[in-house]
Amino acid sequence: MSTNPDPKVRLLERDREWSAVASEGKDVERILSFWTIDAKVFPPGAPVVEGKQAIREFVTGSLSIPGFRISWEPEEAFVAPSGDMGYTIGRNHLTMPDSAGNLHTESGRGVTVWRLEPDGAWRCVIDIWNSGP
Repeated sequence: MSTNPDPKVRLLERDREWSAVASEGKDVERILSFWTIDAKVFPPGAPVVEGKQAIREFVTGSLSIPGFRISWEPEEAFVAPSGDMGYTIGRNHLTMPDSAGNLHTESGRGVTVWRLEPDGAWRCVIDIWNSGP
């Protein structure tokens, strides 16, 4: 956990840490640890993925795709005056095979809504992204 007193900085650091873990694509449980138990993921063009078990299956399935890789850079963070909710906005990069099996990277944008949990860690409640212009 960050020792920086600025909640926006702490939230950006947490989101960057999550991106690094997800980008490695090795530890599903560690990746999942950044979502709340009641989180919802809104992948583009797909149904909402609700709850930790469904998100586990979604992440496991994604990581099993040959050549799959995801990363993002949070650019802005906002924290509510109460200090227990916030959101980040950023850019993302998703690499997957196209219909011919060639790896293709698509850049997009995303918003994540975060909640400060009782253990003092920021965790994502809502995760949504789409393609960039």
